[in-house]
Amino acid sequence: MDKRGWYTEEWAGAGAAISLKVTEKVHDEQSPYQRIEIYETETFGTLMTLDGLVMVTDRDNFIYHEMMSHPALFTHHKPRRVLIIGGGDCGTLREVLRHDAILEVDQVEIDERVTRVSEQFFPELCSANADPRARLHFADGIQWTKESSPGHYDVIIVDSTDPVGPAAGLFSASFYADCYRALNAGGILVGQSESPLFHADLIKGMHGGLRGANFLDIATLFFPQCTYPSGWWSATMAAKDRALSNFREEDVENRRFPTRYYNHGIHHGALAVPEFLFKTLM
Repeated sequence: MDKRGWYTEEWAGAGAAISLKVTEKVHDEQSPYQRIEIYETETFGTLMTLDGLVMVTDRDNFIYHEMMSHPALFTHHKPRRVLIIGGGDCGTLREVLRHDAILEVDQVEIDERVTRVSEQFFPELCSANADPRARLHFADGIQWTKESSPGHYDVIIVDSTDPVGPAAGLFSASFYADCYRALNAGGILVGQSESPLFHADLIKGMHGGLRGANFLDIATLFFPQCTYPSGWWSATMAAKDRALSNFREEDVENRRFPTRYYNHGIHHGALAVPEFLFKTLM
């Protein structure tokens, strides 16, 4: 944050940055894994950064959390058991638990302090933490997946930070193979896959790794996220043994919970591949 009260995150290698006007810094700590800072901003509400990178703001987090959860859950024929790797701010957990069919959710976040700080400064995101279907585990998600019983989960959501440090292994071929084994028949994996404009090579690598792990169908969803690098973000889905182009449109239309971004039209549109990526991903 500079002397004028602007928080700036520079996007290395892209020649770009984002700045948010800050009114005050309200929290700063070094956890065993990363530096967690909380700011109040003029127009984006509360802001959390991890190691100086924007993780979540009040104003735009709903887009990310809805797109990380609902497309995969409405594509699965009847999701009951869900694994969330990461997701320490608990916004994705809240969205998953909006689905009545869900019986249990294991959320495995390596840094407990991210969740505890979120409970303090983002209580709305953490409103489902006490749901009896939710089980919070503070452990290594890679190891958890490796040790999971074969076929235990219907959907696995990898709500991770950038592929550096402890999160790097969440983008590896061996991790995808463990996810494949941990998924039941009809199972779906979805993971955040960075900016299509800045990180096309990463998305291409994810597609290759998922194919190598024997997933039958792979699709990347595209959506806006103005506080993340380039303002354009993605999540990549992989199905164990089915096509991802079909989803439960009628159930989306008749859902019994509110969304602010996701609907059946957004689901269809998000699956459209931009022309410059088409040959790379197809």
